[in-house]
Amino acid sequence: MEIKSIVMASVTTLMLAGCAKDQEQSNTVEPAVPDESSQPGDNSQTAQIWPRLDIVVKQDPAIEARIAELLGSMTLEQKIAQMIQPEIRDITVEDMRKYGFGSYLNGGGAFPNNNKHATPADWIQLAEDMYQASVDDSLDGSSIPTMWGTDAVHGHNNVIGATLFPHNIGLGAANNPELIEKIANVTATEVMVTGIDWVFAPTVATVRDDRWGRTYEGYSEDPVIVGEYAKAIINGLQGHANNDFLSDNRVISTVKHFLGDGGTEGGDDQGNNVASEQELFDIHAQGYVEGLTVGAQTVMASFNSWHGKKIHGSKYLLTDVLKDRMGFDGFVVGDWNGHGQIAGCSNDNCPQAVNAGLDVYMVPTQAWKPLYENTIAQVKDGTIPLSRIDDAVSRILRVKLRAGLFDKPSPAKRKFSGKTELIGQDAHREVARQAVRESLVLLKNKANLLPLDPTQTILVAGDGANNIGKQSGGWTITWQGTNNTNADFPGGSSIYDGIKSQVEAAGGTVILSEQGNYSQKPDVAIVVFGEEPYAEGHGDRENLEYQRGNKTDLALLKKLKSQGIPVVSVFISGRPMWVNAELNSSDAFVAAWLPGSEGLAVADVLLTNKDGSLQHDFKGKLSYSWPKSPTQAVLNRGDEDYAPLLPYGFGLAYGDENVLADDLNESFELDMDDVQVRKMFDGKMHAPWEMALLSGGQYVNVSASVHTLGSLTFRTVDKVVQEDAVKLTVDGTQPAEMRVVSKSHFREDMLSDLQAKAALSFEVKADDIDNASIKLGMNCEGTADPEGSCRAYLDITEYMQQLPQGEWSEMSVDLACFTAQGIRLGDIVVPFALSMEGNVDLSITNIASVPGKADEATLSCQ
Repeated sequence: MEIKSIVMASVTTLMLAGCAKDQEQSNTVEPAVPDESSQPGDNSQTAQIWPRLDIVVKQDPAIEARIAELLGSMTLEQKIAQMIQPEIRDITVEDMRKYGFGSYLNGGGAFPNNNKHATPADWIQLAEDMYQASVDDSLDGSSIPTMWGTDAVHGHNNVIGATLFPHNIGLGAANNPELIEKIANVTATEVMVTGIDWVFAPTVATVRDDRWGRTYEGYSEDPVIVGEYAKAIINGLQGHANNDFLSDNRVISTVKHFLGDGGTEGGDDQGNNVASEQELFDIHAQGYVEGLTVGAQTVMASFNSWHGKKIHGSKYLLTDVLKDRMGFDGFVVGDWNGHGQIAGCSNDNCPQAVNAGLDVYMVPTQAWKPLYENTIAQVKDGTIPLSRIDDAVSRILRVKLRAGLFDKPSPAKRKFSGKTELIGQDAHREVARQAVRESLVLLKNKANLLPLDPTQTILVAGDGANNIGKQSGGWTITWQGTNNTNADFPGGSSIYDGIKSQVEAAGGTVILSEQGNYSQKPDVAIVVFGEEPYAEGHGDRENLEYQRGNKTDLALLKKLKSQGIPVVSVFISGRPMWVNAELNSSDAFVAAWLPGSEGLAVADVLLTNKDGSLQHDFKGKLSYSWPKSPTQAVLNRGDEDYAPLLPYGFGLAYGDENVLADDLNESFELDMDDVQVRKMFDGKMHAPWEMALLSGGQYVNVSASVHTLGSLTFRTVDKVVQEDAVKLTVDGTQPAEMRVVSKSHFREDMLSDLQAKAALSFEVKADDIDNASIKLGMNCEGTADPEGSCRAYLDITEYMQQLPQGEWSEMSVDLACFTAQGIRLGDIVVPFALSMEGNVDLSITNIASVPGKADEATLSCQ
């Protein structure tokens, strides 16, 4: 069914009213409409599109004089060290003493002593040790203090016991900038307890394609909310410029990822944004306009490209626009080896990034040392102008001086350091509980089923009901948010915990059963279900269908409905999803997003007091439009063909008329014309794939025309044109394997290939396989062990040996043969693995997944 346009208009107007007034009073200039004939990145259009910002943090002559004094005393080696940011897993305290890095970071899943359960004392000790090493000039001659950066993106989410707030998508639904500032202030306090100076937040992406795996890191599809929130969170982290800016109560903030990461084609993480320059400003830059205006001190460059050019290498955007035109005088930090993705660069060699305007290389792994050495050499030979180095280091020093790092006590002696009672304290958790309550969006409420009387018998079901890790999502202790248990969240609460506490206090009965089983029939069931945790890359989806191909949660809802039990669905997700069938099988449906560690607050809204009075009403409104089909991933307010199931700004309150019946369309026919041949290798690798070799316990990514690895020899050969195939020779002493792997081992969604009856196909020329064993395999991302828990290898030796020797032939395997062995095609990291034992001499090319080929495949399982 469709929602009346009057409803769409009214809720949108209500939601925007508060923000629009502030937007009108913005201190930026109104950008002119550019000449449509200009090319993206045309300098002649810069002044017409990009404003000069009236940044509230002005340059201080005393600080500028101090920068000049420091810069004049520094060696080239000391300057480059300020520009190198390694990761705690890859450096020692002695490395810091020797090189004097300007900063360092802990990436997702990195902890002091490599211990997930490191205590706050462990974090403080590492911060103190690194700081003291940085100011020790005995080896490097430098006493410039280092600083530690961390991804505190929904609270201090790397630290056990910290307060975890709803992810940004939920905060966008709350639409409460004042609350956002409180959240940022709490986050800053808990970060400072562990001695850390700098947070890589906020993410100010305006998300335009909900297939993107970072959708939940965006506040909204609407740049208005993104801009308002950027101001609020930066003021909360750094303090207001006219009050306690970067005082002992605050940390340095980072607006990220500059620019356009929320608008890539297909929602592909690290992909290509093809927006016009005007759209880049109007839609994707508003978080930077507002965030930089209130004084954000650092900007993180984005992995994505704009019109095919990697942002890390874009002088136009990083220098001409951001620094020269908009007036940003802080520094630009790269993202995780993002410089290595620039054409002609590698992780350990990339002068292009510095020349484009990157000031700090984020360089995890041991690549930091050759990068440091190469950059020094490139300044000496003139590849990088010394003036560019001096500019970068001046910016780094400016931020450090503004933050008082030269004058503040060492990390262990700062105002909040070591006050572990502040981490997860109840006052902080109460702010998070408010955020949870205000983020919930009521999509359906038949016959006013909600709120529930807590004196009833209530069944709580679903695998998300008592799972704090699931409700917290990605970037929670671990990078992807996986492999966490409730024990990893001391002080936290599941959604079930809150329901149980309130129901039992009211004299009711609560039953917890993930599968929905019971001995006493309940009066109502609350079913908590949704997406498993994921972070960038791994979270990218091909379309928005929930539980595509495996509708276990829908089966649970239908089971309870068939037993005459009213069902309240609480949906955990990092994006809007196509859940028409689940909506039809629910009497009430709540979008809970990713609420974080304070799941108990959900009960504050779902349940009344014992006397029937209301505790809290629903306040959340959709900051993302809700799709009516799985392919409506690009669905944004203001689109010409805007036709959502539920519009931007929608959200019921108690007493509102329900608008969703139980007759939503549940069928969806995949358009087979949309399923193309998925090329992997045809002489060149096709994105997002690369080739790797394994033998004798060694693993190497193919980077040359010839490789020798254990028993395996690899070289490129000619089939039709030069080097359009590869030759594999195995000497029989040990097994070997050639793989097509996902770059960065991000999972890829190939479910459409299965629906389109595709086969995994390749051309092969077998010269000697008589005494060989050959298997064709796939790997998908498993819960804990990607290599062992989700893999399948099919023995194709017999089929291969029947092929004419010394001639090119085609071999193909129905994808259903792999799914029958447990492969989840929605989570593929290795779509093709050729495993060989014995004596092998064969050549291979044209690896692809080909729609419609399953029935005629060499090996079919239809």
